[in-house]
Amino acid sequence: MLLTLAWRNLWRNKRRTAITVASVFLAVFFAVFLRSMQLGAYAKWTDSIVRFYSGHVQVHANGFWDDQTLDNSFHLDDPQLDLIADQPHVQLTAKRLEGFALSSVGDLTKGVLLVGVQPQVENELMELDDKIRAGKLISDDDRSVMVGEELAKNLNLSVGDTLVFLSQGYHGVSAAGKYPVAAIVRFTAMILNETAVMLPLKEAQYFFGAERMATSIAVIVDRPGKIPHLVKNLQSKLDTSKYEVMDWETAMPELVQAIQADSAGGVIMLMVLYMIVTFGMFGTVLMLIQERAYEFGVLLSIGMSRLRIWTVVFFEGVMTTALGAILGVIGVYPLVLYFHHNPYEFTGPAADTMREQGWEPVLPASLDPSIAITHMLIIMVISILITAYPLYVIGKLKPVEARRT
Repeated sequence: MLLTLAWRNLWRNKRRTAITVASVFLAVFFAVFLRSMQLGAYAKWTDSIVRFYSGHVQVHANGFWDDQTLDNSFHLDDPQLDLIADQPHVQLTAKRLEGFALSSVGDLTKGVLLVGVQPQVENELMELDDKIRAGKLISDDDRSVMVGEELAKNLNLSVGDTLVFLSQGYHGVSAAGKYPVAAIVRFTAMILNETAVMLPLKEAQYFFGAERMATSIAVIVDRPGKIPHLVKNLQSKLDTSKYEVMDWETAMPELVQAIQADSAGGVIMLMVLYMIVTFGMFGTVLMLIQERAYEFGVLLSIGMSRLRIWTVVFFEGVMTTALGAILGVIGVYPLVLYFHHNPYEFTGPAADTMREQGWEPVLPASLDPSIAITHMLIIMVISILITAYPLYVIGKLKPVEARRT
């Protein structure tokens, strides 16, 4: 009966109800849209970085992270390492051998990051086919390299030119070789564009004198929420005296801090938005109490309890808020869906700045349902807190005085 009475009361003053519903609708609409764009961008940027650099989870030899040299590499023949790909939610594993070398072409020289990779695996990880600006993807048995776009410009390289490398290999052996350029690649991170050279893993092992060895295994999962569980599983199955298992947040704390700092700005904007909506809703409640003081006095006079009167007002507030929140989610979903499939792409100086920071200059929206649920719950909690004022007023209301208003 009280629910029915509350529902009918909503439409006694359609204009007031429409104003309240509209304010909640706009709050949820903008909150969900802004947060979806923000979290979607973080997910995209994080994914694009971790896929090349560390993976969602990285396995490497103990001591490698503090001293990233070839002497801290490990043998791939260890049977323990076969367990990594068999773990639940593991999508891909990428074996890599990284070292530094001095590259030279003609009279130009530059220090580079020489990375031995499995080309087809890395193509699946980083979508290299879409990033190649000239040439073609190398294969596992090639004796050629792929060069970052900016590095190619600095060395005046084009496809077919030969790069000479000089370095120190495993356990101090001399490493030297020359390789033709098979492709020029635009990597997501500017620092990789300026320094990275990829060659097949087998060839990198031969070049560095590190046969059947790797410096790391990057693990990509299908659900980022399963990363902590995967880390625990691998730590329990691998010999932790030989191997270290590290998630991307531990590997790249500066990226985590950058996201947290940027996210704080978004949270402040949402707080301001909800403050405005809260005052708007509270003003509506004040108006409602003043307009219906006589009604409440009559109801008290005929014997209706104060708790029931407040319950009706409470139901009115909750139903109005719920209606606005649901309409807000329904209204924003097509917009979020569009930007999820058609991310906004930055251009000009903004894009250059983002690339320098290692972020892909696109802004997709997240379809995570928890975003909409979270903001619906926030607005519902605000509505419930606001009903504390009608409870106070109705508790102090005197029927005789109220009927005189």
